[in-house]
Amino acid sequence: MTQSSTPPGDRAKRPNGLLRALNALDRGLGIVERVIVAGSILVMAALMSAHVVGNLLFQHGISGTYEVTEMLIVIITFVGVGYATRNARHISMSAIYDQLGGRLRKGLLILICLGTAVLMFYFAFKSAEYVMTIYGRGRASASLHIPLWIIYLALPVGFTLAGVQYLLTVARNLVSQDIYRSFNEKEAYAEVPDDLETSSDDDASRGA
Repeated sequence: MTQSSTPPGDRAKRPNGLLRALNALDRGLGIVERVIVAGSILVMAALMSAHVVGNLLFQHGISGTYEVTEMLIVIITFVGVGYATRNARHISMSAIYDQLGGRLRKGLLILICLGTAVLMFYFAFKSAEYVMTIYGRGRASASLHIPLWIIYLALPVGFTLAGVQYLLTVARNLVSQDIYRSFNEKEAYAEVPDDLETSSDDDASRGA
């Protein structure tokens, strides 16, 4: 009888090692997303507060406040795409998906994630071309003369982060038995509340 060259223990460790590597990547990307989004929100809040206080006390706010705020909103919006994907807080159309179960359900989820990842990377490519165009034209903001290509880097960065998160979701579903809507978010539906079940039973008994 021939024996396999790879011990069963080693085969069992491979998915675990892959999951650890993917989990480390997911945590690293999560840190980057949180630092950018939270940092931008804090800077925007501090700047707007200082602007309001300056207007109240000295009748003169901080120059370029609204311009910087608009730039920070762009950064928060597009980097937030990756953050929302990572936490499975993105919008999903699930009319057909909810009717499926088992392997069909997981297969459709993997297909959706793959297709969305390709779309995100395409958006990242096109937005990178846009950034290069802005850089070539030397466009800058009106008041502070900040190069706009620096701000619009948030577009390819955000789309790339989202695409990577969708690929991580695909990998997680391929190596796990359960269904995951994101790398760390397992799919689960809330059970019917007890009071709703009780009222339904009472209605049924009265109808009988």
